[in-house]
Parts: sequence; C-alpha cells; structure tokens
Amino acid sequence: MLFLESFRLASADQEDGFVLSYPYQLEMRCFSHENVYPFKIFPQKGLRELCFAPITVLYGGNGSGKSTLLNVIAEKLSITQTVPFNNTPFMEDYLRFCSYTLENERRAIPKSSLKLSSDGVFDYLLDVRAINEGVGRNRDELFFEYERLREDPMKQLESLEDFERFREQFDAKRKTKSAFVSKRMKAGELNGKSNGESAFLYFTQKITENALFLLDEPENSLSAELQIELAKFLEDSARFYNCQLIIATHSPFLLAMRGARVYDLDSVPVAEKPWTELKNIRIYHRFFSEHEKDFH
Repeated sequence: MLFLESFRLASADQEDGFVLSYPYQLEMRCFSHENVYPFKIFPQKGLRELCFAPITVLYGGNGSGKSTLLNVIAEKLSITQTVPFNNTPFMEDYLRFCSYTLENERRAIPKSSLKLSSDGVFDYLLDVRAINEGVGRNRDELFFEYERLREDPMKQLESLEDFERFREQFDAKRKTKSAFVSKRMKAGELNGKSNGESAFLYFTQKITENALFLLDEPENSLSAELQIELAKFLEDSARFYNCQLIIATHSPFLLAMRGARVYDLDSVPVAEKPWTELKNIRIYHRFFSEHEKDFH
C-alpha cells in the first residue's frame, strides 16, 4: 500500500533566506547561524526530495539525518509520535518550506498512523508490568514528576536544594520519559521478558492494518533472530495488510527486505542504492569472508 508518494524538503535558497532574515528566534535564543536545527542539514547532502515505496529504508551513520527526516515527515503529516523528539524553536518554520504528495489525493493519511522508536519500548514495558505486577503507582508518580519538571521554568540557584531541583529539571528536559523513569524505578520492578522480546512485541502490537508507520531504528535491543522475525513481519504488513513503512535502520536484516527502496544518507548527494552496496554491509561481508574458515 502507498499512502505517501513523495516528500520535498526545504531548498538551499529557502534555508539561506530564512537564516539571513535574522528571525526573532535567533536573537532571543542566541542561536548561531550554524545551530538552527533542522535547517542546515539536508542541502549539504544534496537532498531535496524522497519518493517512497511500500517499504522505504533510510540508511546512514550517526548524525546522517535519519531520525530528523522521520521527525520532519511525522510533524508535517501530523502523525502521532509516541515519545518526545528533538524539537526546536525552528521546527515550525522549517515545516513551512516542506511539502508532500499523496498517492491518492482523495485519501488522507490514516489517523492510526504512528511514528515508533525503540524509546517507546520502555513505556510499553511499564504498562505491561503495571498490569501484571502492580507497579502502576510508582510508574504514574514518576510520569507525573517527569511532566512537572519539564513544564516548570528553570529558577536561579540560591541554595543546595535549588541545585538538586535544577539537576532533576535538567535531567527531565534532556531525557525521554522512558530514560528518566527507568533510572528511578525500584529494583525488581522490570523483571520479566528481555528487552529484545519486549521490543519485538511492542512493534508487532503497535503496527496494525491500513496505516503509515515511521520506524526509528526498531532493531535496537533485538537479537539477530528477532531482527529476522521483525523483517518478515514488516514485509507481511506491507504486502498483506495495506501498511506503508518508512524505516531508519542500520540492520542488514531490515535493509535486505524484499522490495525495499533504500536511500543512502551517507552519500553526497543522497542516492537510492542496492543494500549490498552500502558501506556497513560491505564491512560485514568483508569481516565474515575473512573468517569464513572459522565456520567450517
């Protein structure tokens, strides 16, 4: 199934025009011209437009823009994001320069569409524990504290108590809810299925029929065996259950999915490539070739 046909990002001229206009956000927040995320990322890569298939894979190293692309697409299409993302004062301005085309203009993006990431696995795990082991109270209290700390304004430090409060606020503002709560959960409350098993269940339960799903490195915490199972599940979701998938990943098992259109965000300009030509895949191939005799 194809819901989203293409997505156009801001052009180099549009980005330069915005930055050179000295918008109030730059002056009020003391941002430099180089620190205007998500501006100043994609023109340098020669990336203006992506055309999608039922399964599209975004490949690239850390800092290549994979997650940023998913966030921009999700925000422009008003797709629900299940965990906090790296939002900035410039996201709304950037989105004004973006546009997209649907495969069928009379058929909107389904409301059940989601952006999912491995960070959401912990929230799912806590929900399961709350039902099975009665840890809901501690979890809910920590969730409430997280939201309160993020919303409260930072105050001037005048005492040791103020410093402790500042440290908690800083922790809440820079971490996802999952990471903040995980650090503070009592020992023994998260026993049960492994992270990998929980992650696999999370994605297979969240991905339903007839919708667009953006997946940010879903292979995190998954063993090779579970990555293969996830790849098969995603292939079947696109083939039989009318799902469209856009996936940011390093996993060779996901990159090798049948019919996937793969974009290499490490190349300049960004280009569509066979998965076997990607740098990391070639490194894996060379490594196993060098150790082939060890498998005999």
